[in-house]
Amino acid sequence: MSGKFIVIEGLEGAGKSTAIHIVQQAMQRHGHTVVCTREPGGTPMAEAIRECVKQDWKDEQVTVEAELLLMYAARAQLLDNVIHPALNTGSWVLGDRHDLSSRAYQGGGRQISDELLEPIRQVVLKGFTPDFTLYLDVEPAEGLKRARGRGELDRIELAGLAFFERTRARYLQLAQQDDSIQVINTMQPLEKVHQDIEQAIEAYLQSAA
Repeated sequence: MSGKFIVIEGLEGAGKSTAIHIVQQAMQRHGHTVVCTREPGGTPMAEAIRECVKQDWKDEQVTVEAELLLMYAARAQLLDNVIHPALNTGSWVLGDRHDLSSRAYQGGGRQISDELLEPIRQVVLKGFTPDFTLYLDVEPAEGLKRARGRGELDRIELAGLAFFERTRARYLQLAQQDDSIQVINTMQPLEKVHQDIEQAIEAYLQSAA
């Protein structure tokens, strides 16, 4: 029996790391072997692409097309080398970001059209989609404030508030169109956020049993 692919999504400062820990523990309590991944990254080549994408290139402007293609190149490596093999052996995969990020960040934030995005998505994904996604929703100004509290921001995190407003709007639009995406309001008190995450993943795990 093949495993399931669960993804945690959200803007910077939304609390993905904590959510991943909560979800991983829930999956293990249900007896699943869990393989954790992150995007971009997750393989040696994909991790090198991650560094390339996030680096500030100083005097060289990174084009939106280059950024998009690098994201999908890293995703292709991760899918073929980690995600699909793990699922085929019955393991469950827990992803820190996946394709929804590209559709929100590059499609929404960078304003890349669906006409450009869709052919690339089809080449890399071949129709593959996560079984369940938790989108952690945070107001961009608050998320960036939290991210700055963690330390120096990377190239994408420095894109500006308007970029993240567009990214969030696209995330919410996509979530509304897809029943497999559940939105968690992370502007609530932390205890309530954690409770909502626990309830959402438990409900999914019980339905998938």
